[in-house]
Amino acid sequence: MDPQWDDSLPIYRQLRDRIVAMILEEALREGDPLPSVRSVAAEFRLNPLTVLKGYQKLVDEKLVEKRRGLGMFVSVGARQALMTDERQRFLAEVWPKVYATMQRLGLSPTDLLQSGVAAPSTPWPSTAGQNDDSNN
Repeated sequence: MDPQWDDSLPIYRQLRDRIVAMILEEALREGDPLPSVRSVAAEFRLNPLTVLKGYQKLVDEKLVEKRRGLGMFVSVGARQALMTDERQRFLAEVWPKVYATMQRLGLSPTDLLQSGVAAPSTPWPSTAGQNDDSNN
């Protein structure tokens, strides 16, 4: 699988955002291991330092914790913290733009619900949970 990377954001940030989405969607739950740095680098053909930088951003945000010799794991309370932060960000940054677009196009909430457009899925390597000392 070859993911599409957006040229407007650094890849480590996009990787961080994918993991955040997986936590919010509960594809990764509290205590779950993140895929190893090596497996993600190999799966997405990335430099391991890029993957590590994305993971380190999650550690800095206290969404992921390092366990020496074991890897990185989703922190307790990560999903709830993300839900609070992402809701606030959505309401402050995204919703005003969406609402303005709806107004310009004459769309109602009912129109949106009836459109039946499915949400995109988030691809991820199939090697989740494998121990890798490069996660330390």
